[in-house]
Amino acid sequence: MRRLLLSFAIFSVCHAVWAGEADVLDVQVSCSGDSICRFSATVKHADEGWKHYADAWEILTLQGDVLGVRELAHPHDNEQPFTRSLGGVKIPKDVTEVEIRARDSVHGYGGERFKVRLPR
Repeated sequence: MRRLLLSFAIFSVCHAVWAGEADVLDVQVSCSGDSICRFSATVKHADEGWKHYADAWEILTLQGDVLGVRELAHPHDNEQPFTRSLGGVKIPKDVTEVEIRARDSVHGYGGERFKVRLPR
């Protein structure tokens, strides 16, 4: 019985991390004259239902300041990769490039980031 419980515990931990981290594959950005931007990020993650899924992505300055966060409300098991947008992001005048990173419900932020130069 003890061996069975140990095997189940190991399987549960391995299964929870099997999907890996969320990767940002592409980002499209458009900005208005007053530095208000709209970002569309394409994210890939092997979502496994509500227990392990890509649950957000965020826009960062190269110094690590968060400019915007797009929360993802549900798993995308059957839609991979997927693209979601976030508008109304105010960009400081001195920022010319940003980085987008994704988060998943098990690992947090990680995976491949995507750097993009802002149109001015």
